[in-house]
Order: sequence, then C-alpha cells, then structure tokens
Amino acid sequence: QVQLVESGGGLVQAGGSLRLSCAASGSIISINLMGWYRQVPGLQRELVATITSRGTTNYADSVKGRFTISRDNAKNTVSLQMNGLRPEDTAVYYCWLPQLGYTYWGQGTQVTVSS
Repeated sequence: QVQLVESGGGLVQAGGSLRLSCAASGSIISINLMGWYRQVPGLQRELVATITSRGTTNYADSVKGRFTISRDNAKNTVSLQMNGLRPEDTAVYYCWLPQLGYTYWGQGTQVTVSS
C-alpha cells in the first residue's frame, strides 16, 4: 500500500497563489508519474498536471502558464504551485500516483477561489 498525504489548499482571492504538497510513503517500489487531479462536485475528476521522475511535465490547457508542478524524487514528494488563481479553479485537489497497475489517491484538499 502507498499512502499519499496532502497539505496546502484553502481560501484565496482571485489572482492569488496557493501551494499544494503531497508526500508519498509506504510500499514505494518504482514511481515514474506523480501528479494532481481536481474535482468539482457533480463533475468528473480532471487532470491538472503530471510530472515524470525525469521532470517531464504535462498540464491541462486551463492551467498552463499559471500552475507549476515539481517533485523531489529523494523525498517522494510532489508539489503544485498555483498562481493567478481564478474562481473556476475552485475544486478539491487530489494527489495521484500510479504504481505497478494500481492507482493511489490522496484524501483531497479543498481549494476555494473567491471573486
């Protein structure tokens, strides 16, 4: 089993910034991809950003140029720096880690952007 513990999130005004962090622990064998998804109630969970162990990143079009994903391979952590936040970024954000055919999720952290 792999455990993902998230921190960060909260309430911020439009245009503000927040930083999310996620630490992975447990049966970590081989991590290539890590990333973040988000979900609004009633909608499907959507990809926000991913990063490989070599640092290759992928972003949803809606967050490109505003969000930056990073990771520390030695500490098994992944972070998401969110700048220029918009009300439509309001969602529960989930840390994501696929490993050996399994998908692990964090507990989710609420991000609320007020207009």
